[in-house]
Amino acid sequence: MGLDPGLRRLALGTLLAAYPGPVPPDWAVELLADGLAGHTLFGTNVHDPAQVAASTAALRTGRPDALIAIDEEGGDVTRLAHATGSPYPGNAALGAIGDVALTRRVYQAIGAELAALGITVNLAPTVDVNSADDNPVIGTRSFGADPVRVAAHAAAAVSGLQSAGVAACAKHFPGHGATVTDSHHELPTVDVPVELLRQRDLPPFAAVVAAGAHAVMTAHIRVPALTGDGPATFSRAVLVDLLRREYGFTGAVITDALEMKGAAVAAGGVGPAAVRALAAGADLLCIGAKVDAALVERVAAEIVEALTDGTLATPRVEEAAGRAAALAAWTRAAGGAPATIDPDLGYAAARRAVHVDGVLTGLDRPLVVQLHTESTIAEGRVPWGLGPHLAGVQEIKVVAADTEPATLRGLADGRSIVLVGRHLHRLPGGAELIAALAAEHPVTVVEMGWPAQWRPAGVRAFVTTYGASHANGRAAAEVLGLAG
Repeated sequence: MGLDPGLRRLALGTLLAAYPGPVPPDWAVELLADGLAGHTLFGTNVHDPAQVAASTAALRTGRPDALIAIDEEGGDVTRLAHATGSPYPGNAALGAIGDVALTRRVYQAIGAELAALGITVNLAPTVDVNSADDNPVIGTRSFGADPVRVAAHAAAAVSGLQSAGVAACAKHFPGHGATVTDSHHELPTVDVPVELLRQRDLPPFAAVVAAGAHAVMTAHIRVPALTGDGPATFSRAVLVDLLRREYGFTGAVITDALEMKGAAVAAGGVGPAAVRALAAGADLLCIGAKVDAALVERVAAEIVEALTDGTLATPRVEEAAGRAAALAAWTRAAGGAPATIDPDLGYAAARRAVHVDGVLTGLDRPLVVQLHTESTIAEGRVPWGLGPHLAGVQEIKVVAADTEPATLRGLADGRSIVLVGRHLHRLPGGAELIAALAAEHPVTVVEMGWPAQWRPAGVRAFVTTYGASHANGRAAAEVLGLAG
């Protein structure tokens, strides 16, 4: 016996699916015709602009108001430019510059690019306050560690995106910035009083609500004072009492990917996670990146079963689907002001963000050494570093923990060394390698991750880019005088 068609359509209306490859398969389009709310695009769906535009047009043959979402944060998290790196600096760089008008222009440019490709929801900006230097998943995705600064830039980013006709989705509520574990892999805990959240983590969300953000994304984090043993994604105290009643948010609540360990393990699978998120007050459920028709049908079936046996109240799911439909209606009606995109906007901004401690001397044809750093799941394997921007300069790539200082000194052959890395303060072997080299050799360090408070002794200069996008890499190479 099949699912009740009306209940299946209702359940599908709360789901953001995904599909593999650059061409939408038939099932991805057919599910939209059956009521699926939309799809999220990932790097595997993106080859070039013409192909993306053709994909979104194909999806809309299933339903003209289908939601088509993407994680296009600029900086270290990009899907459109996953093959080269983003032409825009990320939030940490924009926060360091401190020009909210610039932040608005950058996000308006990102929004204009998305709108031109038929993408209607940007799962950005990240508005978490990065209060933990060792945060492994937010870092340079944050505008900074100061709630007031983050709030101002968060509101500007939302305004910029939505002025281009693309719905903004501020994330990750109630704040992922204090975690030292990655919710892709486990359920992080932020064990602090609610009052500290109100002072430190929540001001940016108040700002984006005031700025009219059409969506807010949940965090798969545990805040015992609010959520008990489960994540915020499954907590009515967070999604209803705090976000809606206290902060007055009326838009769509979108979950972070339910395939992430912080949600799926806590619930016992993606289907049960979907039911728990809906019951808690979520409206649009992002299933994840690895999705096929069978998974979508399985999740929809679990929602229908919960509706049938009373685990889920039908009015709650109707409310969720209604908010998803309202978001789709806004995106279809929104006509962003036509924007002429300045191709140098992001590069000029990245140059403003570069900060130099020390003196840049002795950099005539140095040896550039890039220290390997693993990418997070959020970032994906996006190229980074100075390499694409260097002219007549030797570059090598090494693993810090496997590299002897004497080896690098020998390769340098009397030339100075420029060490380039991300999150060097917590890179295994990174601090030790830099200290040993700087004790006997002229060294300049380029930090392209979250800079923290750590500064190595003995180096000639410490250069901070506040991100590792294509724009950040070019800016660093130019400041060092090494660009072509």
